[in-house]
Amino acid sequence: MPSTYKKDKPWDTDDIDKWKEEAFTPEQNLGGTFSEESSFATLFPKYRELYLKQSWPMITRALEKHGVACTLDLVEGSMTVKTTRKTFDPAAILKARDLIKLLARSVPAPQAVKILEDGMACDVIKVRGLVTNKERFIKRRQRILGPNGSTLKALELLTQTYILVQGNTVSAMGGYKSLKEVRRVVEDCMDNIHPIYHIKELMIKRELAKDPELKNENWDRFLPHFKKRNLSKRRKPFRVTEKRAAYTPFPPPQEKSKVDLQIESGEYFLGKQAKERATKEKREGAMRDKMEERKRKREEAFEVPKEDGEVKKKRKKRKVAEGEEEAS
Repeated sequence: MPSTYKKDKPWDTDDIDKWKEEAFTPEQNLGGTFSEESSFATLFPKYRELYLKQSWPMITRALEKHGVACTLDLVEGSMTVKTTRKTFDPAAILKARDLIKLLARSVPAPQAVKILEDGMACDVIKVRGLVTNKERFIKRRQRILGPNGSTLKALELLTQTYILVQGNTVSAMGGYKSLKEVRRVVEDCMDNIHPIYHIKELMIKRELAKDPELKNENWDRFLPHFKKRNLSKRRKPFRVTEKRAAYTPFPPPQEKSKVDLQIESGEYFLGKQAKERATKEKREGAMRDKMEERKRKREEAFEVPKEDGEVKKKRKKRKVAEGEEEAS
């Protein structure tokens, strides 16, 4: 039987994208309505309450197109999405789940609604647990933003994603491959690797992808390999411990007990009345000293302050006296 593989196919041209996914339509859902209801809920912070209340009609309209119902509970502080009898796309409920997750993480509603499009995914990276020290965490989180948000903007342009740094998380929206790059940059930044190194690498990759000759080759020889530099000066420790004394095999002398100290001072041999008298005298002496100190502090307020003229006169007299001594 002759092979049909090598026959000409006039309908198969190079401009056809065979990997393109067509939009899912209700006609393609041959199974009809779902047998069970699926729902997802998420909590949101108190400061997002007013914004979500204002933008909820727009979110409801966007979800209605996919046949997904949504509810906003301001008392409990939660958002819920669930399938209805009109839901035709099985993946719509998962997209709606990502939508409410992004809204809870302070992503603007017009941007968050784009997650319902095909080929759009999201990733919420939890960064607080990657760094234990709070001050260090704040500094490294600021590196992702950069001065006036320039580093973040560069990452968004190179990866074709939307990135939002909010509190203890970094929310990203874009293609699956781009989200992988963003996660790598963020996690490395929290691991004390500056994002600028990744930005340089992404810029080189973008230029290499444009070259048809190098498009399918290994790019390792073109990419920069940054090494960790050892500091020339030794880092000073945060806590400087005192130098230990020279080791001796003999144990330290035993500390004197309270009874030994009383025997040395002679207090041990005093009677009960004499001890009480000594304690009373000691207490009265301490009170007397304290009263004298308070009196001295009160009297300081009534002392006449020295004027500048008197000080200058004294300095002149001293200079004249020194001049006379030199002359003699």
